[in-house]
Amino acid sequence: MKKTEPAPVPDIWQNFRTEMDRLFDRFGFGVPSLSRMFMTPPGFTAPALTVSAPAVEISEDNNAWRLTAELPGLAEKDVEVVLADDVLTLRGEKKQEREESGTNFHISERSYGSFARSFVLPEGVDRNGIGAAFAKGVLTVTLPKKPEAKVEEKRIEVKATT
Repeated sequence: MKKTEPAPVPDIWQNFRTEMDRLFDRFGFGVPSLSRMFMTPPGFTAPALTVSAPAVEISEDNNAWRLTAELPGLAEKDVEVVLADDVLTLRGEKKQEREESGTNFHISERSYGSFARSFVLPEGVDRNGIGAAFAKGVLTVTLPKKPEAKVEEKRIEVKATT
């Protein structure tokens, strides 16, 4: 009689990780997968990541709108803010600068390249007063409101009813 070995039990966690990696890669979230970070076999290279559109926050107060964009690894000279018609565009480029002296890179998931992101201006922006400031990897674009776009608040008394 021949002795048969049991079928190998699938590693459900490895299958789950592989499926999640594929999902993130497919939709381009720019999230490094665990398998690419820690399990890339020697001699193989992981797919290159590209610079994606920067994450932004847009806020408003009575005087202005503020657009804040995270641009880590960039300097103000690498960033451009352009206004054309009613479209504000942020552009930039993260350049790869590497000094290699006897170092063998097995994997590098740092991203380099150009990006551009555009926004349609809201009504009531004073186009001549738009300003931009850059500090610690964060770009802040201030879009002041025209006087007629500012909303005056009127407090309304709340009365109790019986």
